[in-house]
Amino acid sequence: MTIHRAWTWAFSRRCAWRLGALILLLACPSRVSAQPRTYTNPVGDSIFVADPSVLTHQGRYYLYGTSAGDGFRAWTSENLVDWNELGYVYRKQAGTWGQGSFWAPEVVRYRDRFYLIYSSRGPAAYGDGYRITIAVADRPEGPFEDLYSPLFDPGYSMIDAHLFIDDGKPYLFFEMVGLVGSLGNDKGYLWGVIMGVELSEDLSRPLTEPKLCLYPTQEWEGVSSMWARSNEGMTVFKAGDTYYMTYSGNHYRDPNYGVGYATAEHPLGMWTKYAGNPILKQDPSLGVSGPGHNSITVSPDGSEQFIVYHSHADPANPSGRRVLNIDRLIVRDDGTLEVVGPTRTPQPMPAGSAR
Repeated sequence: MTIHRAWTWAFSRRCAWRLGALILLLACPSRVSAQPRTYTNPVGDSIFVADPSVLTHQGRYYLYGTSAGDGFRAWTSENLVDWNELGYVYRKQAGTWGQGSFWAPEVVRYRDRFYLIYSSRGPAAYGDGYRITIAVADRPEGPFEDLYSPLFDPGYSMIDAHLFIDDGKPYLFFEMVGLVGSLGNDKGYLWGVIMGVELSEDLSRPLTEPKLCLYPTQEWEGVSSMWARSNEGMTVFKAGDTYYMTYSGNHYRDPNYGVGYATAEHPLGMWTKYAGNPILKQDPSLGVSGPGHNSITVSPDGSEQFIVYHSHADPANPSGRRVLNIDRLIVRDDGTLEVVGPTRTPQPMPAGSAR
């Protein structure tokens, strides 16, 4: 066989092999695209977590939430969809001020350290009450140690803390909560309003008296309820010259629990609610009940915003057992917010995901 004929024969065999491989791949599409490019809510393999808050740091996401009776567990992800548990990042100790009701943790990076802000129940000015504590760590994985515990005691119960840093100034938002009458048989109801205050640069104290930001005024928030009339679970962010506060209304066990938003020209208001609230609400046809208490983050490439929220794990029997969801959040050209959801069908993966 001449060199020319041998080369032609070998080339023909390679072409035939490649053609056969291409035909096989086309006949089996799953082999062509082994990695799915969509996700479906709830994400995280049904992580049972409430009040989810997401921190982004060095290309990774860290998820914190109401997840244990004696502290907080956390999870980490590279794409907002697939989560791995880190275990406890904060746990009650013998001398811890808070003794129970460890709720709604958030972690914020500030001056090169990581601050965990949360609410719990402990000894207060007028007997046991709910107050806000700030803990600190050098890494988002913790372990976090209490720094200001409690942060301050205004003489009323406080939950659902949110720390917002604006041009280097720290602001604290929280829900002031109380009870009118007694619960049961339409003899009373829980109530909650959102307060805000600027903190000192070291986060150790409020600089003024807290200011009222939001209170229940819209029907979906339970303004006539004999169970709970509440605004809570706030998150503040800025787009252009406008400050946005997303918040939840009603009671977390109610199917009508949802998400609305308000806008302001300054972090402490005046805040004006969007007339089209809620922007995220239950959808029985999809099996979605009580979507709420959100945080906001961005896709891995920073081109998309996502709202991270919980919903009832069992829509037929709403309870404190909740699952994790993510959906796209859009700031329209006219400045209004839109949630592309709630969803229960396959959605495109967050832009820039490695998956």
